[in-house]
Parts: sequence; C-alpha cells; structure tokens
Amino acid sequence: MKDVMGVVYTGENDARLRELTITRAIAAMPVAGRFRVIDFLVSSMVNGGMKNIGVIMQKNYHSLMDHLGSGKEWDLHGKNDGLHILPPFLTRENVGLYPGLLDALRSNNNYLIRSKQETLVLSNSNIIYNAHLDELVNFYKDTNADITLMYTKDPTMKRDEYGTYIAVDKSGNVTDIEVQPTHPTYDNTYMQVFVIKRELLIELVDKAVAHGMHSMDKDVLLRLVQDKSAKINAYEYKGKCWQIDSVQSYFSFSMEILDPKLRKGLFRDDLPVYTKVRDEMPSYYGDQAVAINSLMADGCQIEGTVENSILFRGVKIAPNAHVKNCIIMQDGQVHEGAYIENCILDKQAIIKRNARLIGPSAYPIVIGKDVVI
Repeated sequence: MKDVMGVVYTGENDARLRELTITRAIAAMPVAGRFRVIDFLVSSMVNGGMKNIGVIMQKNYHSLMDHLGSGKEWDLHGKNDGLHILPPFLTRENVGLYPGLLDALRSNNNYLIRSKQETLVLSNSNIIYNAHLDELVNFYKDTNADITLMYTKDPTMKRDEYGTYIAVDKSGNVTDIEVQPTHPTYDNTYMQVFVIKRELLIELVDKAVAHGMHSMDKDVLLRLVQDKSAKINAYEYKGKCWQIDSVQSYFSFSMEILDPKLRKGLFRDDLPVYTKVRDEMPSYYGDQAVAINSLMADGCQIEGTVENSILFRGVKIAPNAHVKNCIIMQDGQVHEGAYIENCILDKQAIIKRNARLIGPSAYPIVIGKDVVI
C-alpha cells in the first residue's frame, strides 16, 4: 500500500444542512461526541496504509484546517509525503467554489503530478463509513480494472433526485450509471469512492475540463461506461454507512449511533478512528444528575437529566434541566429548569432558565452557533 495515495474532496452541496454549515464544511461537522466527519475518511485511508493524503478544500475551510492541523493524530506529519491541505486558489473569478470535482482536481494538478504513488483512492466527504480500503485496492488490482467504484446496497442511502446509482452485472462490471435520477431504479448506491491509476486520472481530468465538463459522475464515468472505452467495475462495501446531506440525516445518524451494536460496527478494534486530541478534565456528574443512553465527551458538567442525547466537550446541564433526544455541541449550556427535546445546538449555544423547546423528531430544531434563547 506504499504505492497508493488518498485524496478527499470536500465540495458537496451543503444547502440542506442550513445553519450547521454556515461556518464549516460538511467534512468538519462534529459527530459522535468528539469526532468530525473527515476523521472516518482519513482514518480509513491511514488504516489502509496510505501515507500521502491530500484534502481538497473549498469555502468555510478554516474549521477543517484547524482540526486537521499537521496531521499528527493520523501519523501524517513525517518528512516524506504526509497530509497535504489543498485550499482553493482565490482570485476575482474564483471565489473559493469549484463548479465540480473535475475543476477541483484540475486546480490541484501540480499536487497530483508531484505525487509518486501509482494508484489513487478518491473519496467525497459527506458519507460516514469505516472500510478496509486496502481490500478495495487489492480488488482493483486483482481484476485489472481501469476504475473500481465502491458501492453499498443499504436502502437508507437512496435519495430521490440526489446521488449516483449503478448497475452491476454478475462479473462485477458496471453496465449503467444513473446520476441524480428522480426515482433511482438501481439498488446499488455509489459511495463516491473510487480507485484509479494516478496518471489515468490526470489524463481524464485534463480532457474533460478542456471540453468544459465539471461532473466526474455525469461527464466522465457515465461516458466511459456508455462508450465501453474503459473497464469499470464495482466493489461492494458491506458495512453500515450514513450519508450526511441534510439536518434530518445528521440527526438520524446521531440517534442511531447511540445503539451499542451500530456504534461498535463503526468504531471497530481493527479499524481505529483517530481525531484531534484535547486534554480535558473528566466529565462531572452532580448528586441529582441522571444520564440515560447518552454519549458524553470530556469536560461536561451534568447536574440535570440527559436522556438519549449526545453531548460534546464542555457542555453544561444545570440542575432541574432536562435534555431529551438532543445533540449539544461544544461548550453549549442548558440552564436551570429548561426542557429541550429533538434539538441540535451548535457550539456555544445557550438555552436560558425555564425555556422550553420541543421539535418533531422528523424535523429537529436547529439552534445556530453562539445563539442565546
């Protein structure tokens, strides 16, 4: 796997995440108490033996840069290769947004050319999974494919008018691709992860951009399948995965991860998930504190009731406060006598004394960063 490099593209449409992505990319979304979405992707690549990993960034990337830092937590801070943060080159014409993945790769052509690895694994950053990427690469090499796509049959990954879906024959070859269909007809959801030779990717991107194309799925992969000009096959990922593309999907993932079986399937002993380490005091539980089926990070102060919720670092729950089915991000506060249910509180949000906030489970209430209610 020393001959394999990884690239993470952080350019997904985040409009349906509303307040949660005003100041951050989807890749920087806090999840599971102390992690970010990108932790799972970079950790999978590191666990697969990759030492050269590039992260292509777009708007609102400062939070992501702060989290990744030098790559020390992922052991990517050595002299050779390591973690490469690739922010957009800002000009009057380029405001920090790429029209598509092809444009992002073309803008970082020098990084691709300088890299020495022969094979490249590329992943989007809005799907949470924990995969043996070395098995994906071995499958790609053993089948002598030009491109290998990773897909899942998980029905919860299907979306109307969103996503890419593939038809796979008995030999594992991709015979058709649907891009953003009104109603997907195939059960195989393409996870936006593929393996390709680095030189071939540079060649395909250069030709596509020269013809005014932007989308990797629609303008490159679909055409290659239709023309049968390249061997494209597919590798099935059989583990659980989640697509973070809306407030509802983010809330649903957070509630599901409270299930010990699902949590153990994601945080596996053989595939550790690394993240930025902060030295915090252990959480404090008062004499009247009640905690039921919840995840608490370090540095929390719990004196009220917390039920079926996820609390990030430094959260304070006052006496007689009740938190149910909620996600409270770093340094959030719920004051005495307050009751909140089915809510997502961004960083430093404060719920004042005796306030009541109850949202429907299908459409949770979102409180933005630094908001006081």
